[in-house]
Amino acid sequence: MKKKTPKRIPKRLWRYFWDVNVKKLDPSKKPYFVINRLLDKGDTEAVRWVRRNYSKELIKDTFLKMRDFNEKTGRFWSLFLKIPQDKVRCLDPSYLKTRKELWPY
Repeated sequence: MKKKTPKRIPKRLWRYFWDVNVKKLDPSKKPYFVINRLLDKGDTEAVRWVRRNYSKELIKDTFLKMRDFNEKTGRFWSLFLKIPQDKVRCLDPSYLKTRKELWPY
Protein backbone atom coordinates (compact mmCIF):
# COMPACT_ATOMS: atom_id res chain seq x y z
CA MET A 1 0.00 0.00 0.00
CA LYS A 2 1.43 3.36 -1.03
CA LYS A 3 1.52 6.03 1.67
CA LYS A 4 0.19 9.49 0.93
CA THR A 5 2.85 12.00 1.94
CA PRO A 6 1.51 15.13 3.62
CA LYS A 7 2.15 18.51 2.02
CA ARG A 8 3.32 20.12 5.27
CA ILE A 9 5.56 19.39 8.21
CA PRO A 10 3.59 19.40 11.50
CA LYS A 11 4.30 22.44 13.62
CA ARG A 12 5.63 20.29 16.46
CA LEU A 13 8.51 19.21 14.16
CA TRP A 14 9.45 22.66 12.83
CA ARG A 15 12.32 22.96 15.31
CA TYR A 16 14.32 20.43 13.27
CA PHE A 17 14.23 22.68 10.20
CA TRP A 18 15.91 25.73 11.68
CA ASP A 19 17.81 26.54 8.49
CA VAL A 20 14.95 26.52 5.96
CA ASN A 21 11.58 28.18 5.61
CA VAL A 22 9.57 25.25 6.92
CA LYS A 23 6.28 26.85 5.89
CA LYS A 24 7.37 26.45 2.26
CA LEU A 25 8.89 22.98 2.67
CA ASP A 26 6.79 20.34 0.92
CA PRO A 27 7.67 16.88 2.32
CA SER A 28 6.34 15.22 -0.82
CA LYS A 29 8.78 17.16 -3.02
CA LYS A 30 11.84 16.87 -0.75
CA PRO A 31 11.43 13.44 0.88
CA TYR A 32 15.14 12.64 1.20
CA PHE A 33 15.86 15.93 2.93
CA VAL A 34 12.92 15.55 5.35
CA ILE A 35 13.68 11.91 6.15
CA ASN A 36 17.35 12.69 6.64
CA ARG A 37 16.73 15.62 8.93
CA LEU A 38 14.10 13.95 11.09
CA LEU A 39 15.83 10.58 11.47
CA ASP A 40 19.21 12.17 12.13
CA LYS A 41 18.21 15.07 14.39
CA GLY A 42 14.70 14.22 15.52
CA ASP A 43 13.21 12.61 18.59
CA THR A 44 10.90 9.60 18.90
CA GLU A 45 7.93 11.63 17.69
CA ALA A 46 9.85 12.66 14.56
CA VAL A 47 10.79 9.04 13.84
CA ARG A 48 7.17 7.95 14.22
CA TRP A 49 6.04 10.70 11.85
CA VAL A 50 8.58 9.59 9.22
CA ARG A 51 7.57 5.94 9.53
CA ARG A 52 3.86 6.81 9.26
CA ASN A 53 4.29 9.05 6.23
CA TYR A 54 7.01 7.44 4.12
CA SER A 55 7.35 3.90 2.84
CA LYS A 56 10.02 1.63 4.23
CA GLU A 57 11.51 1.47 0.72
CA LEU A 58 11.86 5.27 0.51
CA ILE A 59 13.43 5.41 3.98
CA LYS A 60 15.91 2.69 2.94
CA ASP A 61 16.61 4.53 -0.29
CA THR A 62 17.44 7.66 1.71
CA PHE A 63 20.23 5.79 3.53
CA LEU A 64 21.50 4.46 0.21
CA LYS A 65 21.67 7.96 -1.32
CA MET A 66 22.27 10.52 1.45
CA ARG A 67 25.60 10.88 3.24
CA ASP A 68 24.58 13.52 5.73
CA PHE A 69 23.67 11.17 8.58
CA ASN A 70 25.54 10.80 11.83
CA GLU A 71 27.57 7.58 11.87
CA LYS A 72 25.65 6.16 14.85
CA THR A 73 22.35 6.97 13.14
CA GLY A 74 23.53 5.22 9.99
CA ARG A 75 24.61 2.11 11.88
CA PHE A 76 21.35 1.91 13.84
CA TRP A 77 19.12 2.26 10.78
CA SER A 78 21.23 -0.14 8.71
CA LEU A 79 20.52 -2.80 11.37
CA PHE A 80 16.88 -1.80 11.80
CA LEU A 81 16.16 -1.73 8.05
CA LYS A 82 18.46 -4.68 7.26
CA ILE A 83 20.66 -2.69 4.89
CA PRO A 84 24.24 -3.95 4.53
CA GLN A 85 26.51 -1.34 6.13
CA ASP A 86 28.72 -1.20 3.05
CA LYS A 87 25.69 0.12 1.13
CA VAL A 88 24.86 2.93 3.59
CA ARG A 89 26.40 6.13 2.16
CA CYS A 90 27.18 7.79 5.48
CA LEU A 91 29.23 4.73 6.50
CA ASP A 92 31.53 4.82 3.49
CA PRO A 93 35.07 4.68 4.96
CA SER A 94 36.41 7.54 2.82
CA TYR A 95 33.47 9.73 3.79
CA LEU A 96 33.86 8.88 7.49
CA LYS A 97 37.57 9.78 7.34
CA THR A 98 36.85 13.14 5.70
CA ARG A 99 34.00 13.87 8.10
CA LYS A 100 36.20 13.16 11.15
CA GLU A 101 38.91 15.44 9.78
CA LEU A 102 36.43 18.28 9.25
CA TRP A 103 34.26 17.66 12.33
CA PRO A 104 36.38 15.95 15.02
CA TYR A 105 33.56 15.77 17.58
